[in-house]
Amino acid sequence: MSDPIIVENLSKTYKVTDREGGFGAAVRSFMKRSYKDVKAVQNVSFRIGQGEIVGFLGPNGAGKTTTLKMLSGLLYPTGGTISILGYTPWERQSDYLRAITLVMGQRNRLSWDIPAADSFLLNQAIFRVSDAQYKETFDELNTLLDLTPIMGKPVRQLSLGERMKCELAAALLHRPSVLFLDEPTIGLDVGAQVRIRQFLKEYNRRHKATIILTSHYMADVTALCERIIIIHHGQLKYDGGLQDLAHRIAPYKLIGVVFKEGTPSGDLSQYGEPSPSEIEGKNYIKVKANEAADITARMLAEYQVQDLTIEDPPIEDVIERAFHEETPPAAVAAVS
Repeated sequence: MSDPIIVENLSKTYKVTDREGGFGAAVRSFMKRSYKDVKAVQNVSFRIGQGEIVGFLGPNGAGKTTTLKMLSGLLYPTGGTISILGYTPWERQSDYLRAITLVMGQRNRLSWDIPAADSFLLNQAIFRVSDAQYKETFDELNTLLDLTPIMGKPVRQLSLGERMKCELAAALLHRPSVLFLDEPTIGLDVGAQVRIRQFLKEYNRRHKATIILTSHYMADVTALCERIIIIHHGQLKYDGGLQDLAHRIAPYKLIGVVFKEGTPSGDLSQYGEPSPSEIEGKNYIKVKANEAADITARMLAEYQVQDLTIEDPPIEDVIERAFHEETPPAAVAAVS
């Protein structure tokens, strides 16, 4: 069986006006305009298998949302090919549109002045979902998201967390098998973010849905994704396992140590690079990964230690370093 998402040499170039500021330049632009090409996405290729949840990451302006819009059929690419479940997205065939969904955390798909329940019924009509399937799907979504208490409220009166629950439910009423999620937890409090992650994980487990997720919250990525794709300046920089990236781009460990009361800490720089600590009384040093065992043994022999941990570097630091490395990590070749 072919992978549900196949992207080959995908590119998107925008032609935008280019002029200096000021009134004179504005007047001259009426007579003659100059343009420049902005390459939003450049020759990006990847494949995603059925049931995978893949994090699609990059800094602001990297081309993430542009790529998702091309995958969902909202934009035509300048070059390359896309196959989603055997369909070409920009042809926007009815069967294709019923098989996918796009959720953008900064966009509203629900009608603002009517209750969420009425928006759900509108989606049922648009996607031609039978009454029996609608009831079955809504009951399942209600169990996972606890929708009943908020279904009668006009959408404008919902909190952001309540609205995002309804946005996700509305997007899944037709049971899509491919989900494009662009910042689905943006602006939510920690509790709401956790509930949304749990819901997505359970939906993926039940329906073997294929999910592409963009998020600036690394907790979303670490909770849901074993594989990530990184793009920067529209180019593919990494496609592979999350942990493998940490080993390749940040091959160090953090040793955290708490000394017994009354034990002088001395100069820890003899073991490695001291690192900031947010935990009172706990000292961190950064050491090469292959030296962590030897260094901890030395510390235990030379000091009275109450607690000692060996930790991987924060995933936020790893991703940030990956964004700004001039040379892509070794695992940049697409996973197939």
